[in-house]
Order: sequence, then structure tokens, then C-alpha cells
Amino acid sequence: MADPPRTVLEFHQRFHDAAACRAYLESIRWPQGPRGPRCPTAKVWTMKAPFYRCAACGHDFTVTAGTLFADTHWPLRLWFQATWHVVHQKSGASALGVQRVLGLGSYHTAWRWLHKLRRAMVRPGRDRLSGTVEVDEVYVGGERPGKRGRGAAGKALVLIAAQVDGRPMGRIRLAPVANASAPVLAQATVAAVSPGSQVLTDGWSGYASRAAEGFGHAVVRDRAVVGAHLRPRAHRVASLLQRWLLGTHQGAVAATHLDYYWDEFTFRFNRRTSGSRGLLFQRLVAQALALEPVRGDTLVGGRQPQGIGVGESSA
Repeated sequence: MADPPRTVLEFHQRFHDAAACRAYLESIRWPQGPRGPRCPTAKVWTMKAPFYRCAACGHDFTVTAGTLFADTHWPLRLWFQATWHVVHQKSGASALGVQRVLGLGSYHTAWRWLHKLRRAMVRPGRDRLSGTVEVDEVYVGGERPGKRGRGAAGKALVLIAAQVDGRPMGRIRLAPVANASAPVLAQATVAAVSPGSQVLTDGWSGYASRAAEGFGHAVVRDRAVVGAHLRPRAHRVASLLQRWLLGTHQGAVAATHLDYYWDEFTFRFNRRTSGSRGLLFQRLVAQALALEPVRGDTLVGGRQPQGIGVGESSA
């Protein structure tokens, strides 16, 4: 695999045309040489660039076939520039910012690109958190009158799992959930945390069955009301998440698309100590190559929160 670019000057020197971008993608996807998507062990013939042909089935393919970059009508160089811009914005990139930097004529094009890249920020088959994990939920949304906390109206509910790693914080997982009922919180916790881990929660009844799901369970606060922050990591993540939405995105994030923003926040947070933006660029490109094509119309409306149709309608 080729080394990642280290500076913006090196980036522009290396990826000056489509051929250079394809060569970089091939070094990541095919470190042992081109492989056909249908017959990965068969011999491959080199055709007129950028095509290859499988000697077994005769199928013609390119390095972008079956990936996030498949069938794009935009130059690969522009995709690379968008990816470089996204990983270099410490607080995240907005669609308007991408449109301006790349000179795109359409805001919706920048919006689709960003959401596709956010999809790639979730590594396929990523492992779950382990060890001691703080678990809590937070309601995210604009300022609204009425009840606060669990049961607040007009806001999105997100489960936060923060891994305890000595004094510093380890990795996190965020999961949009339909409500705070026991079946829904159980489903989200199992998806984020490995069995056998020690889960720290408050005394909310929705967490009462954690031991039955294979977790060690400790209640660090008996009452499920606002009080002392006895799960500092989960609360810190909740605070940073809300500040990020209000700062980078000015709070103008549709509730139906919040899950894509959780993917981006998690990707950035779990790599916050990385000193190489080039390595983050390479990681995101590699994950985009591992992701199947994403059609633009599937981005509208977002994904369903975990627990739709499970448990109670409110909690």
C-alpha cells in the first residue's frame, strides 16, 4: 500500500490527475495486484485504462467497481479533494463549506458527497466496545419549551457508550434509538458493547436487565434524574456532541439525517489523537473502497433508529 500524503502540497503533487488517483486506489484495494470482483482468484488482463478483464468470465471492471466511487460522474481527483478537505477540518465539514472549497455549482451535490463519505466512516464489521463502558442517553435538538430529559418532545434520542480506558477516555459508540424503553436500550447496548463487559448506568428501569444479557452491570446513581455526573465520559461525549452540532452545523441538522452525523462524530472522536491527517485520509479512502455503492436517493430520510416497533412508544 502506498504511503499516505503528509501535507497539502504533497497531496496536490501526487493526485494531479485521474490516473494517479486510480493508482492509489489500486494500491489500497489490490496490494497483490488486480483481482476481479466475480472471480477473485482468476487471472486478470490489462485493457485500455482504466479497465481490466477477468480471464475466467470475461467481465470488464475497474478499481472503483462495487465501491462508494462506482459510476460517479465526477472526476476521482475531485472526490479525493473532498475527502482531504473533510479529514482536515478538525471540527467537521459542512456541505456549504465543501461546495465553496470545490467550486461545486450545486449545494445538493456537496450534501450527497458528504453523506456518502459519512457512510464510509463506519468501518464494516467494526468491533464492539469492551472492558468497562459507561452507557447513557441524550436528547439532541434545538431549544424547545416543556419537559427536559427522558420523554422530551421533538428531539432525537441517542444512546452513548463510552469506553473507560484509565484516566483518559477510550473509544465511543453512538446509536440513535426510538425510545428509552428496556427492549430498545437492550438492543442498542448489545450492538455497541461486547458481552462480558462491565456496563455502568444510572438507575433508569430501562437498564435493569443488563445482567441478563451477559453484561456485568453496576448502577452508579440510584435515581434517574439530573444530578452529579458520575459517568463523566458519557456526559462529556454528550456535551461535545451537542456543541459540535450547534457549532459546525449551526443546529441546522434535520432529525431524519442525524444518524449520518453520529457516524462522522464517532469517526473523528475515536481518532482525535492521530497526528497524521494523511493517515486519516487513507483510512477513509480504504473504507470507501470497502463500502458498496450508495445511491443518492437512499440518503434522503436517513436510517431508522434502533428499536422502531420494539418496546413502548415513549419512555
